[in-house]
Amino acid sequence: MNTPLMINAFDPARAEGLEPRLRQLLQRRERVLGPSYKLFYERPVEFVRSQGVWLYDSHGTPYLDVYNNVPAVGHCHPAVVEAVSRQMSVLNTHTRYLHDGVLDYAERLLATLPDALANAMFTCTGSEANDLALRIARTHTGGTGVIVTENAYHGITAAIAELSPSLGSGVPLGMHVRTVPAPDAYRAAGGGDQVGPSFAAAVQAAIAELQRHGIRPAALITDTIFSSDGVFADPAGFLVPAVDAVRRAGGLFIADEVQPGFARTGDAMWGFARHGVVPDLVTMGKPMGNGLPIAAVVARPELLDRFAAEARYFNTFGGNPVSCAAAMAVLDVIQREGLQANAQRVGLLLLQGLHKLAEKYAVIGDVRGAGLFIGAELVKDRASKEPNPELALRVVNRLRDRQVLISASSPCGNVLKIRPPLPFSAADAELLLETLDELLREDVFRAVLSF
Repeated sequence: MNTPLMINAFDPARAEGLEPRLRQLLQRRERVLGPSYKLFYERPVEFVRSQGVWLYDSHGTPYLDVYNNVPAVGHCHPAVVEAVSRQMSVLNTHTRYLHDGVLDYAERLLATLPDALANAMFTCTGSEANDLALRIARTHTGGTGVIVTENAYHGITAAIAELSPSLGSGVPLGMHVRTVPAPDAYRAAGGGDQVGPSFAAAVQAAIAELQRHGIRPAALITDTIFSSDGVFADPAGFLVPAVDAVRRAGGLFIADEVQPGFARTGDAMWGFARHGVVPDLVTMGKPMGNGLPIAAVVARPELLDRFAAEARYFNTFGGNPVSCAAAMAVLDVIQREGLQANAQRVGLLLLQGLHKLAEKYAVIGDVRGAGLFIGAELVKDRASKEPNPELALRVVNRLRDRQVLISASSPCGNVLKIRPPLPFSAADAELLLETLDELLREDVFRAVLSF
């Protein structure tokens, strides 16, 4: 979240070289939205329409979207547009009334998850879902302690921002929050075989530290692709010992599936499934409605007994009929168009292509990921593995100048973050790889000339 790719809405120094319309938009945005909102890229871009994996600026120039997981089944997918329009023309009201559509979607969603996860509670955003999951975990366990990774991002509510170190020092962690290093197989001593034991040991140490301060653990919460930490997917199964550790201490495992969920990893519908674990609570959001505000917590039913008895929960528009119609259409499209298989197939092509680029360019230190969620780590030196955020920033901005949109993650922003809509094709992957190859070749050529 908080990477060098985020720029202020209006920066006079950067605005100087922009066309008049963009300068005007930036000034207007600063005036009406204030200074808190950030934009991507040194030269922000204005989009006016979209379709599939393409975004179009005000001049009609197409940009390949290699970053957005919100329109999971593609921008403006006709099936989603039709489902939303149809339901909007019939009924949209709050969730205090009975409605078949909401129940039909809940049953369809639950059918994609392990049998033990049998209840769904709807919200409007992933932040709300994580907030609700945290309340449930604390109520059920009687504990308050939470363990997260060192650069995690889980949302923006007051409670969840305290579990999101990636928001920066201006948002201090809660007193009952402890962080652990990300499960980084690239830098792990002993390689990938040690990731599971090392991560579990760090979680166990965090549990012991909480207990020394009289804090009972409530939960370990992870984004199961560790996207903000730098994208860590392998080896499959490494989460198991850490989950066992938190459960032995009386806590729960919350799988944050906002980014890896809904078929993105290719080999499974949900990121946690790659690790062979069944979470106690699963949270989801963003891609669920392909852009409409719908999110959810899915839970083991026994976790909700005390919560339902002691806490009054409702969400006026969480799981409203129109958003549920969009979400149902998303599941239909994933199944009908074989998007999970596509994520696996095209993701493999991307991984293979990036590995070939790594053979040509020593600045690519590591390539990792699953399905259509891939990280390419840029380094200054392969021996030291020193991160190269300056190069990552340059690559992302120069790709934008060539109408290819990606971003970067990790604590310093040195990992290229490749996370396109699920219909991303082999031809789209080839275009990305060719463009990246050109940019890195130019970078090497410039380095030789300067030497």
